Amino acid sequence: MLVLCTLIRQAQAAVLPNIVLIFVDDMGYGDLACYGNNLNKTPYLDRLASEGQQWTSFYSSGATCVPSRRGLMTGRHPALMGKTKLVGVRHQLLPAMLHKQGYATAILGKWHLAGYPADFASSPMHPLECGFDYHFGTPGSNDVPKPNGAIQNRELFDQTQKFTFQVPLIRGREVVEFPANQELFTNRYTREAVRWIHQNKDNPFYLYFAHNMPHAPVFASAKFQGKSKGGRFGDVIEEIDWSVGQVMQALKDAGVDRNTLVVFTSDNGPWTMFGPHGGTAAPLRGEKGTSWEGGYRVPGIFRWPGRIRPGKVHGMGANLDLYATFAALCDGQEPTGARGYISKDLTGVLFNNEASPRRAWIYSSGAIAFRSGKYKIHLSSKDRSSNPDTRKREPVKQYQTPLLFDLSSDVGEHSDIASAHPDVVSRLLKEMNIFNRTN
Repeated sequence: MLVLCTLIRQAQAAVLPNIVLIFVDDMGYGDLACYGNNLNKTPYLDRLASEGQQWTSFYSSGATCVPSRRGLMTGRHPALMGKTKLVGVRHQLLPAMLHKQGYATAILGKWHLAGYPADFASSPMHPLECGFDYHFGTPGSNDVPKPNGAIQNRELFDQTQKFTFQVPLIRGREVVEFPANQELFTNRYTREAVRWIHQNKDNPFYLYFAHNMPHAPVFASAKFQGKSKGGRFGDVIEEIDWSVGQVMQALKDAGVDRNTLVVFTSDNGPWTMFGPHGGTAAPLRGEKGTSWEGGYRVPGIFRWPGRIRPGKVHGMGANLDLYATFAALCDGQEPTGARGYISKDLTGVLFNNEASPRRAWIYSSGAIAFRSGKYKIHLSSKDRSSNPDTRKREPVKQYQTPLLFDLSSDVGEHSDIASAHPDVVSRLLKEMNIFNRTN
């Protein structure tokens, strides 16, 4: 009987796909060549997109770092979670769900799911308490903690050197470098990813590769400095592209390429207001911290040779949909009755060319917007999250009559058509209320 149970477990493990989620920080919709950038060279990501599915309406769960990660890890929309404390649902987080299904789990890079605890090593929200077997990275963003008396503004970022921000690099619960050399983040994580893939190739694994870059201030290693036509930010993008190439080669060398789903996306839109330290959301309007498309709509690429049908997908999807999608792949348990859980299983789109099950999206970044199908209303808006010089929050503009845009013909949200379609505005307001009330 023991032998039979062992064989059954081995057979189940054999059919589970490996999952690699590459999650970059503050990369804009328009920062990759495959999404229209003509300055940054991204051949490995372009190839990833051509061999898989490139989504054109893929959303982050929030327009800033923490809400986006809350959505990713829980499958819940952060604006609908209420006062849910993550520490109380650690056992339901995405890595914990996969770990229960037999996955080896690792996080490389930025965590930033629960603020900046005084003692990260003993935090109940440390990655090792949330379903990860292995951890190597930073507690949060690479601009925290800030230098004494300084404001995280454009002037500081212009003057920043690789050790200006005192960021710890931690393996497990042990600080291995303080302050960390920020020029080496992408390179070091990549080498760690290649090593970890080879170590775990014989069992199903989940690698969450959460780059610190290209969050301001941006840094690339010496090999990539001054090489991109896109300037300093372009150098960082091209090193991330190189990193993707290294991960893809490692999967092939380990013999697991054809049983591995690779997903590439960004946590939110670009911090364009910081000039050379930020990217572009073109042709979208807005940036990080706004409810315009540029704040939420990000690159979304899925690749699994022999399983995913290559092409472009124009239906909606979101990073919080990865929870239900990954659960479907491994027969994992989704949280039942969880407030704000709206994750949709995207496997029908990925494998069977079906229409996306996601029909609507709520934007909540201080400013509020709602999308249903091709139409989007703005109840309020702002053009950037804060002033890049003073870092004072930008005021939110309220609209007595919501703005209305047809994203199918006006993805840049330039022409308000509310006066011509009051019926559509009324319908979307009703749908938004139902969406908020029932989720």
